[in-house]
Amino acid sequence: MRDEFDQRSVAAAAADAASAVCEYDDARRWLAAACRGPMEPLGAEVWVFDKDLTRVLLVHHRWRGWVPPGGMVEPGETPREAAARELREETGLDAALLPQPAAATVRSYATGLAVTLGLSYAALADTSTPLAPEDGQPAAWLPLDQPWDSCFPDDRSRMRHHAAWLARRGSGT
Repeated sequence: MRDEFDQRSVAAAAADAASAVCEYDDARRWLAAACRGPMEPLGAEVWVFDKDLTRVLLVHHRWRGWVPPGGMVEPGETPREAAARELREETGLDAALLPQPAAATVRSYATGLAVTLGLSYAALADTSTPLAPEDGQPAAWLPLDQPWDSCFPDDRSRMRHHAAWLARRGSGT
């Protein structure tokens, strides 16, 4: 049985998945089914865009390639809290996450690991802000219109779609 903190995490994940701009992999249905039994840890990440919505901040993971800052939700933490924490830990940035989650997806974060819900949040940041990445995991601003090496090849098009959605809403500059 999940304890009170895990219930808080799962309830927050369900609410954020329901309000995400985009849903991939039938994520809400997957989460509803997963809640009926033991569940893998939830994942959370941040798509940090520059003010012009043309670049995204990524970290270079040793075997995943270029990926958004993120990781697993810790006990007692909501996915939004985990995303903000991971962003600070992996890049040194303390950017405010935009109110509406960017995406909900279902994926495995490593070969042999079970699939889990991953929530993507968005933030805007100034590219001139100094980065303080973790040792062995460089961080860089990469253009959204050029490919990068990643174990999640759909991420770039998903991020581009979200950047365009933000631009239409006037969330950029």
